[in-house]
Amino acid sequence: MSDNRKNSESLDDLDWVRFREDLYKGVKVETFSEKFVRKVSENPAVPLGTLATVIALSLGLYNFHKGNTVMSQYMMRARVGAQAFTILSMVAGFLLVARKEKI
Repeated sequence: MSDNRKNSESLDDLDWVRFREDLYKGVKVETFSEKFVRKVSENPAVPLGTLATVIALSLGLYNFHKGNTVMSQYMMRARVGAQAFTILSMVAGFLLVARKEKI
């Protein structure tokens, strides 16, 4: 009789599992790569701006290491511009998504 009670208690403890399965029955979970591709296709300017920022930073640091201060300063200014472009692209993407959800 005590075994039945233990089994009943353990099944009651697992009610949340069944509830969770029922709740997420029709939901498809995205993998990292699927989400990345979706986000890039929604707003392709952000990855381009990020890539431009990384390239400008890398070239600026390389030129600083080599002693070419003029080019290093130019690339650091280009990095700031690329970062500004990336942030503006993100804000524009947020605004477009918010506008799309209102309609």
